[in-house]
Amino acid sequence: MPKTTLYARTGEAIGEVELPDELFSAPVNMAVLHQVVTAQLAGRHLGTSNTKRRGEVSGGGKKPYRQKGTGRARQGSIRSPQYTGGGVVFGPHPRSYAQRLPRQMKRLALCGALTAKLDDGAIRVVDAFGMEAPKTRNVIDILAALGRSEGRVLIVAPGTDETLILSARNLPGVEVIRADSLNVVALLNADTVLIEQPALIKMEEVYA
Repeated sequence: MPKTTLYARTGEAIGEVELPDELFSAPVNMAVLHQVVTAQLAGRHLGTSNTKRRGEVSGGGKKPYRQKGTGRARQGSIRSPQYTGGGVVFGPHPRSYAQRLPRQMKRLALCGALTAKLDDGAIRVVDAFGMEAPKTRNVIDILAALGRSEGRVLIVAPGTDETLILSARNLPGVEVIRADSLNVVALLNADTVLIEQPALIKMEEVYA
């Protein structure tokens, strides 16, 4: 079972904490990680773009000019695609970009991302943030004490902590996420993952 240092909010090392094997000693499958990231980003695609076909464009009920005798190519409607204001031939239409993946594949990718972050030394476990009131300065001081004031930081909280969310929302590059809502893209985008110690128990319950 892997171990890592347990830090206080002051940045002081106060002991060690054991990490679940299922989450932090998992195989890192790059192909699965790529597929899950692609699917997650595709799911964010709204797919609301729309164009009108020639049958959906208003007007064009009359022939622009007679069929023969003009020396020009025959035309049936001014709403044909070759006319300005006409229909679009192969334009986009509302659709879903979601990709369905097996639950085991998403779980494997998430555990692989956590393992990779631990191997890179990007995981920090904090006993508790202890935010009594919403104050951005407190979060800045904690990150500075932990030596993680630069780069993108992902804070994993055991539950919805409004005080912590309000304190961190004005900091660029700092994101707060619940332990039961982890996702691969958020983990891979973060340079540092700060995990509150109670969140480890929740993560083991949900993902292990």
